[in-house]
Amino acid sequence: MISHSHVTATTHVLYLHGFRSSPQSTKAKQVAALMATQFPNVIWWCPQLPPSPQAAVDLIQAGTANWPAHSMAVIGSSLGGFYATWLAVQRGCKAVLLNPAIDPARDLAQYIGEHSAWHNPAERFYFAPEFVDELRALTVGPIPQPDKVWALIAQGDEVLDWREMTARYPDSHLVVLEGGDHALSNFANYLPQLLAFLNLPSAA
Repeated sequence: MISHSHVTATTHVLYLHGFRSSPQSTKAKQVAALMATQFPNVIWWCPQLPPSPQAAVDLIQAGTANWPAHSMAVIGSSLGGFYATWLAVQRGCKAVLLNPAIDPARDLAQYIGEHSAWHNPAERFYFAPEFVDELRALTVGPIPQPDKVWALIAQGDEVLDWREMTARYPDSHLVVLEGGDHALSNFANYLPQLLAFLNLPSAA
């Protein structure tokens, strides 16, 4: 069970997509639709992140600079989960992590070069060697308030090691799926738990 020690309702929600992904990802669109229909009073932002990690966090910081840390939350998928962890340490806000990348500097070093965007293959971007150093510079230590983190981790993730993910957040609320995949195809089943953790003010 999730303790509601943080009874503050979440008023602002940021969604950070993964590597090669976009706001068009299935999970991002599922949460966006929920926000629009059930929580219209919540400020919702799901930006397209630039390939440069430093540029990505600059964008995140600028866009959330006026957000109240005590009532904002960040949802991050894969590489977005790495950024969300960084933001949670910076701001002390709630974080929801979906198969979060733990050491992207190590994992993405082999992806230096040109890539197509997942949801728009005609769109191409370059992952530069210095981006690996930028990722390394954004690595943070343990989360100061681990109870403000809720993570959904699939043992069947074909990209990231679930053991590494669970070991990174030992004192947080972890939901570990026996199977599953990196994309969390059954993500919709876990939206009620995610929403309960966020404690959003409903329109009613």
